[in-house]
Amino acid sequence: MLEDLETELQLRGVSEHTSKAYISYNSRFLKWIKKEPKSVDENDVKRYIGSLIKKRLSQNTIALVKASLKFYYGEILNKNVVHFKTPKISKKLPIVLSKDEVKKLLASTKNAKSRLMLMMLYSSGLRVSELVHLKHENLESNEKIGWVRSGKGRKDRLLILSESLINELNAFKRENKAQNGHIFINSQGLPLSPRNVQKIVKRAAFRASINKRVTPHTLRHSFATHLLESGTDIRKIQELLGHSNLQTTQIYTKVSTEELKKVKSPLDAL
Repeated sequence: MLEDLETELQLRGVSEHTSKAYISYNSRFLKWIKKEPKSVDENDVKRYIGSLIKKRLSQNTIALVKASLKFYYGEILNKNVVHFKTPKISKKLPIVLSKDEVKKLLASTKNAKSRLMLMMLYSSGLRVSELVHLKHENLESNEKIGWVRSGKGRKDRLLILSESLINELNAFKRENKAQNGHIFINSQGLPLSPRNVQKIVKRAAFRASINKRVTPHTLRHSFATHLLESGTDIRKIQELLGHSNLQTTQIYTKVSTEELKKVKSPLDAL
């Protein structure tokens, strides 16, 4: 029933992850409403979204369901049935590690492959999906750069490589006699899954006794925040993160605490 939706998503080059979500949420809606797509009206969509709000689904999930339905009915069926307001997504500041916490995280990781993954996430600001698809031939160690190929939005972008990372990477390559192909593979020679990396990061944070929720994306947030605090221009950080909109990058100006730490409490002036 949703073949036209799947085809349109493919034609527009939408990521596999987003495509699966859009198809899934539209499928669930049709099972709930028990109607043909062409018979759906605005009240049907409102009742469905209302039922999800009653179930206390997160605002992020509600927004994604709404976007999925709006795309299908608006872009493909030309039916304006999703133009009502829903609760706004609460904007939480990202969790960021201090530099000392990053050091503890790396020191707690003795396995060479796991340590290299953590270093790469932090030193280059990679998304976990980009890390698992990274190949040896994407890196130019002599230039201290690498390339994310077909990252988010199907875009290529440059990434920076630290000197210490390059040293560990070269040692890892010699140990594994690797020249080409994916850098991080499992025992079957296949790329690691994002879930594997998430588990590795979580275990490392536990061993390091870091009392924050640490994910691969936490290291990306830390990369951006620490660059900003060291004086790197925010537009350069935008390029390194692969953000299409500068406003997305500007959230790190709210996360950075270095300037606020310099402010003296009025109590100390008494």
